[in-house]
Amino acid sequence: MTNEVRSEPRVRPTRLPDGVVLRDLAMHKDARGAVTEIFRAEWGARVEPIQWNTVVSSPRVLRGVHLHLKHSDYLLLLQGRMSLGLVDLRSGSATERLACSVELTGERLTAVEIPPGVAHGFYYHEQSIHIYAVDHYWDLADELGCYWADPELGLAWPEPEAIVSERDGCLPPLSVLIKTLEGVQF
Repeated sequence: MTNEVRSEPRVRPTRLPDGVVLRDLAMHKDARGAVTEIFRAEWGARVEPIQWNTVVSSPRVLRGVHLHLKHSDYLLLLQGRMSLGLVDLRSGSATERLACSVELTGERLTAVEIPPGVAHGFYYHEQSIHIYAVDHYWDLADELGCYWADPELGLAWPEPEAIVSERDGCLPPLSVLIKTLEGVQF
């Protein structure tokens, strides 16, 4: 990649849980298509990827709400439209219990960093593809979660009848997840 294509992404200011970062990425378009740098260590990302994953989701699918004790996520929606729900569940954090939603689209590429202790869920408005990196290999012991529609989360999902996996549909309420996190240092 030549120096002409490089550009420092603009970090979008918004009220987010501490440690969550949104970076609008520069898409360099021409008649052939587009080139976008999606990750550069010099951007200061807190995630040092060791595993990358691709997720394809149908319309009305909701994945989550999940939380990780160890690994951080670095994600990017490549195609489609997603509502990303975030809730800070780190005890003592300056943004403890802050809940917010961010809309991502494939038309405006945005990289998102999610640190451990911030619960997150993804709702797909249309057929979508996203990629994500993690800084620890997948580990079932690091896969916590709570029921996506629990009103205590403070997240207003676009669809009350979302399509969820059997696992996500059986996750416990937020109160149980919070009890599980007692004494955990992030």
